[in-house]
Amino acid sequence: MRKPIVSPKGAAPRGPYTPAILAQGPMLFVSAQGPFDPATGALAGDDVRSQARQVFDNISAQLEEAGATWADVVKVQVFLADFADFAAMNEVYAEYVVAPYPARTTVHSKIGASLVAADVIAVLPG
Repeated sequence: MRKPIVSPKGAAPRGPYTPAILAQGPMLFVSAQGPFDPATGALAGDDVRSQARQVFDNISAQLEEAGATWADVVKVQVFLADFADFAAMNEVYAEYVVAPYPARTTVHSKIGASLVAADVIAVLPG
């Protein structure tokens, strides 16, 4: 169960996220996924869009293995090596998430050779 919480006393979302999500059910915690191609182990491109797509595809694979989808995700944390890449990452991210959007935190972080990484928490149906 995912229920969006949007207080009229708080700031309105400025992107594909919900200020708060009330969740109930079995929980899945997906560790931070990097932009590594599972077939080669290499970085998936040298730009943030390519790498973000691989990060979210890698998360999708973990969700699918657990019987979940992005519709079950309640919390996302994105790590960006350069906050100037936020808009490009956000465009790719918006292709994966569904309303009501998960709560999200995006932080600037040194993450090795990659430009982006992310982890999620999902609440599975049933």
